Amino acid sequence: MGGRGGGEELESLLKSHNPAEEDGRGLKKRVWVETKKLWQIVGPAMFSRLTSYSMLVITQAFAGHLGDLELAAISIVNNVIIGFNLGLLLGMASALETLCGQAFGAKKYHMLGVYMQRSWIVLFFCCLLLLPTYLFTTPVLKFLGQPDDIAELSGVVSLWAIPLHFSFALSFPLQRFLQCQVKNHVRNSI
Repeated sequence: MGGRGGGEELESLLKSHNPAEEDGRGLKKRVWVETKKLWQIVGPAMFSRLTSYSMLVITQAFAGHLGDLELAAISIVNNVIIGFNLGLLLGMASALETLCGQAFGAKKYHMLGVYMQRSWIVLFFCCLLLLPTYLFTTPVLKFLGQPDDIAELSGVVSLWAIPLHFSFALSFPLQRFLQCQVKNHVRNSI
């Protein structure tokens, strides 16, 4: 540890890490740097979720212009059928976050793809198991006491939502796979 560089390094290590003992500018600078790092990770994830969920809200808003019956049908499908299935699939995809984060931290990069592919397979089969909620929306809603006209139209709308249902099985694992590697920026390749 000879030379001037070693002494400066030792001196910086001996500085107090207690924020109460440091001047306000050092603390503010560290908070600003950490905040910027956090927003680089969280910002794109928030944008992704906001745009994904706003699609359902915009669809519902346009259905409101068609009529009360259409608005009721879209609302039931979005909030009950899609919301229920989305919650289950999102919860299952959250396990991938843990697995990929551990693999990335352990530098077992080959396992990241394996975990993502397994998650795709598992979520696809879960989508198949949840498919009857879309296919039998009309009889279930009638059984629960919804008016026949709303139940019938909700059944039609839920059939059109099946591709969205299966898209969750692909998009959720892919989002977790990229987020655990902090690959959530869109960079210009100019």
